[in-house]
Amino acid sequence: MKKSILHCLLAVPLLALVACGPAEKAPGEAEQRATAAATAEQAAPRDDAGATAEAPNGRLPEGVRPQAYRLDLLLDPRRDEFSGSVEIDIQMANSADHIWLHGKDIEVSDIHATLAEGKTVPAEYKEVLDSGVARVSFAEQLPAGTFTLHIDYSAAFDRNLAGLFKVEEQGNAYALAKSESIQARKYLPGFDEPGLKAPFDISLTVPEGYAAISNGAELKREPAGDGLEKVTFATTLPMPTYLLSLSTGPFDVVERAAIPPNKYRSEPIPLRGFARKGRGGDMNYILDITPRMVEIFETQLQRPYPFKKLDIVAAPQWPSGATELSAAITYREQRILVGDKPAPGARLALVEVHAHELAHMWFGNLVTPPWWDDLWLKEGFATWGEPLVLTIFEPQEGHDLNAATYAIRAMQLDSLASTRAIREPVSDNNNIRNAYDAITYSKSLGVINMVDQYFGAERFRPALGRYIETFAGGVADSPAFYKVIGEETNTPELTETFRSFVEQKGVPQLDLVVDCSEQGAAKLLVRQSRYKPLGSPIVDADQHWSIPFCFSTGNDVQQCQMLTSVEQEVAIDGGACPSWVMPNAQGSGYYRWSVAEEQWQALIERFAKFSPTEQLSIIDSAFAAFEAGKLPESALLDVVEQSAKADQRQVVTAPLRYLQKYGQNYLSDKDQQAFLNFVQNLYQPVLNETVDSPDSDEQLLHSELLSFMALVAGDKDARKTLQDKALAFTGFKRARDEEALDSDLYEAALSVAVQDAGDDFLDHLIKVRAELDDPRFENASASAIGASNKPNQLQKIHELALSEAMGSREAFGLIQRGLAEPAVQDQHWQWLQQNFPQVVDKIPAQIRRHTPSFARAFCSEEKLGELQKLFKQHGKLTAGYQRSLAQTEEQIQLCMALKDKGEALVQSLPQSAN
Repeated sequence: MKKSILHCLLAVPLLALVACGPAEKAPGEAEQRATAAATAEQAAPRDDAGATAEAPNGRLPEGVRPQAYRLDLLLDPRRDEFSGSVEIDIQMANSADHIWLHGKDIEVSDIHATLAEGKTVPAEYKEVLDSGVARVSFAEQLPAGTFTLHIDYSAAFDRNLAGLFKVEEQGNAYALAKSESIQARKYLPGFDEPGLKAPFDISLTVPEGYAAISNGAELKREPAGDGLEKVTFATTLPMPTYLLSLSTGPFDVVERAAIPPNKYRSEPIPLRGFARKGRGGDMNYILDITPRMVEIFETQLQRPYPFKKLDIVAAPQWPSGATELSAAITYREQRILVGDKPAPGARLALVEVHAHELAHMWFGNLVTPPWWDDLWLKEGFATWGEPLVLTIFEPQEGHDLNAATYAIRAMQLDSLASTRAIREPVSDNNNIRNAYDAITYSKSLGVINMVDQYFGAERFRPALGRYIETFAGGVADSPAFYKVIGEETNTPELTETFRSFVEQKGVPQLDLVVDCSEQGAAKLLVRQSRYKPLGSPIVDADQHWSIPFCFSTGNDVQQCQMLTSVEQEVAIDGGACPSWVMPNAQGSGYYRWSVAEEQWQALIERFAKFSPTEQLSIIDSAFAAFEAGKLPESALLDVVEQSAKADQRQVVTAPLRYLQKYGQNYLSDKDQQAFLNFVQNLYQPVLNETVDSPDSDEQLLHSELLSFMALVAGDKDARKTLQDKALAFTGFKRARDEEALDSDLYEAALSVAVQDAGDDFLDHLIKVRAELDDPRFENASASAIGASNKPNQLQKIHELALSEAMGSREAFGLIQRGLAEPAVQDQHWQWLQQNFPQVVDKIPAQIRRHTPSFARAFCSEEKLGELQKLFKQHGKLTAGYQRSLAQTEEQIQLCMALKDKGEALVQSLPQSAN
């Protein structure tokens, strides 16, 4: 779902080239659909045009709310469509002759309303907006009050991981529902908004013997004829449609002992795992760790797990990493089918995503935001819940450092003028998914952690428990959250900190000057502004935050103070002039900082004495200052050299993404050897020290550095090591050794082999993909195929990307990786421009809005113009693309603006090895 340094490394090329102009082709299926829809809308009669104008683009009108759903569906994944009925009890505040709800690509065969006194009123169903807004018109005016809407309908299974979709794996078909954010409307006509919660009674008719999964516990199975059986589930708690779980197929079902009661919960929690046929044994690891994680959450929040059972589902395919479907958490199988001895990176990804999804059972599921502008109240707190639980679950594994790196990484996106605030109005259904970004997840994590650290867990966490208790089973927005937290803590500064960071976009920048002009009265002069790098279009507006500011000094002083003004003086305790000032003590502040050059040198000299989180803050602020034109190249290189000597993996690897960017965009041929020498001097000693380490974190460090050295620096020994592993693991012209390569190195090793092992290896890898049942290998090998640097292979690769043999998510990764490969970037870009509609048809609907990011490796005015032209022509195919386009445009512009500084940096590298 996130956070893979290795994935980041593989996504960006070393050099950028210039692409040819696009050639025109006949419109593909997606473009034809869009054109037909536009033509139909233009030709619609006046009453249809009026309905379109009246239809809500965002939230449905107030006054109409669902009270309960009764859903009965026939789900047979061996067929191409599903069918059934839903009854919705609806409370209507005022009399009306129509209501608005949601439904997308659904064939309604019968619809009528039944009034409280039993009268039946015919109705008409019509989808009005392409986002899935539908109008239900009644044959007569319905009075205010309660009525039941009955709908019989059918629809085709989606084949591209949206709504109720069908997938086939190893000869078996499965049906699964991906409901978040607004996909439930593709299989359920209803009220598809997070705040419109209602209980569900669900029954599914499925092939006899198939597993059936939903949010409630299975109550009974009954024969339904024709080799089918009807499965009835218990009534759910009130829930939004985006958390609906509906799955069936020949799953392996792994029963586990129930999670026992504790002081917060009197009843046990039945625990089960589901994996596609033959893979149930790979569920052991995640099922083993689940009871302890649930117990930690209950203890920390002092609130019980809110549901009657817990199912863990490994979906054969899934459009995201995982989804917190209530009591039926569903994962893309590659995230959790890791065997009993997972590689360190795979294990870390598993425990993090599992902690995140379990946190959602409270944050989002039990207490739900009423609309998507408050998405942070579920995703931000679930992201914060990861280190909260994991530092207790395995305290020596550095989860606090991982959390710090994620918050710092969010600052990259938050540094753009085109970024968004954590809480920002969402007025259009097509923009909802744009809120699912690093701002909502990782910036929120950083802000919540800053508040927790500054004000104290003993004050903040009980207040958080009170918030959950107050709104359990219902909805709460940000003002409600602020109110409860403020009342419980009686600390206005705490709520004001949340408001200023949640409601404003951008990273605070603190510029500090040590003033020792008065004897015995040293002070800090602090000025806050919004951080902006060179070339940024951000306009200075004296923007400021309420910042919990903690600093330490060479006087053995650590002190804290709230910064609430643009400019502020802070007296240094003791009054003596300090030899150094560390502006982010403990490294928990979500801000960047800069000091005078002599202060930078003092911090660099004692770098090893700071805590790891403080070291991360120094690294981030040094690169930020360099990219803002405020730090010389020599000082930045000193910081990088110090980081390579650090004890913690996260600190050692923190500069890699920057080194990758600078090498990719600003490195000339004559400087390549100097760049290689520089990184070899930094990281080869670390590689030597960790090569056979039994420590899992050092193993992960070794994998990350080896991948960087091979793919970014071009180190021949690293490439040879990875190629040998890939050839042995895949059995290329030799017997296959399945122990030769662990999954953390799949992508890097296979990429090197595709590039270096000769043309025959590509065909061999495609063949192995079809034979090897390993979901992590399937994903990594798709990206590796995209890493080919051979022009003669591109036609085969492009045909594969759009074929049935390539999964839709894997196709996205393959194309993105190809566009990051300098040797063939031009050819990939030309192909993408010519075949954009077909590419859109191939990739999952949920991530089509990200297609502008295909160009994120570019750093030229020419490519920027071609990107803009592409989306001017085809943007209508990728609803919600505008934010991704704006961010990609700005990233290209910033890359160009940093050119002089970047070139000066790489030219300052020593020209010979130490």
